[in-house]
Amino acid sequence: MFGESTIFNPASQSKVSTFFTQVYGWMAVALGISGATAWYTVSSGLLEKIVTTNPSLLSIAMIGELVLVISLSFLIRRISLPIAALMFLVYSVFTGFTLSMVFMVYTSASVVSTFMLTAGIFAALALYGFFTNRNLAPLGGFLIMSLFGMILASIVNIFLKSPMVDWIMTYGGIIVFSGLIAYDNQKLKAMCLMSDDSSLGKLAIFGALSLYLDFINLFLRLLNVFGKRK
Repeated sequence: MFGESTIFNPASQSKVSTFFTQVYGWMAVALGISGATAWYTVSSGLLEKIVTTNPSLLSIAMIGELVLVISLSFLIRRISLPIAALMFLVYSVFTGFTLSMVFMVYTSASVVSTFMLTAGIFAALALYGFFTNRNLAPLGGFLIMSLFGMILASIVNIFLKSPMVDWIMTYGGIIVFSGLIAYDNQKLKAMCLMSDDSSLGKLAIFGALSLYLDFINLFLRLLNVFGKRK
């Protein structure tokens, strides 16, 4: 049952271990692609050129991100594993392109230090979510509702332009995405045990996407707090 210790035998342990190796393997690849894309976009001068000559490309990339992540989330059961993997990797390229703007705002040292901080927090919460016997499902429901509320507030704040709302969204986001890291790990563990082996490949892509989004969103909010601007 979700939130309870359900691994009773070596076969189940092996199944979960193999599954999470795939999940975190895909996540690591996606983060690497995003980081490399962001670095190249800045170091090559491409971002500066786009900002000065055709800034609409950044908006197009953001729309592309949204379309890809929604499509992958809803179509994961219908599409083949290679298509799901390709969509995930293309999404990580789009994300890296839009994240390149971070390097224009914050110093490289603060980006690296905040990334390491995010990785440490992520690892601790992921381990907690994986090993705890506490049922995190009620917490997860609250966090997801809070996330929708934050999205709505962020849209409203586009017009209000309130610094206070921005900071509430920043600190609230740190809490929400930290909780989602633990919740998603526990959820994925339960889903793995309830799924047949033939579907684990695509489930690993879905899991990697969920945790990748948790990581990126936590990183951006921590950077807003601890990052040093140029």
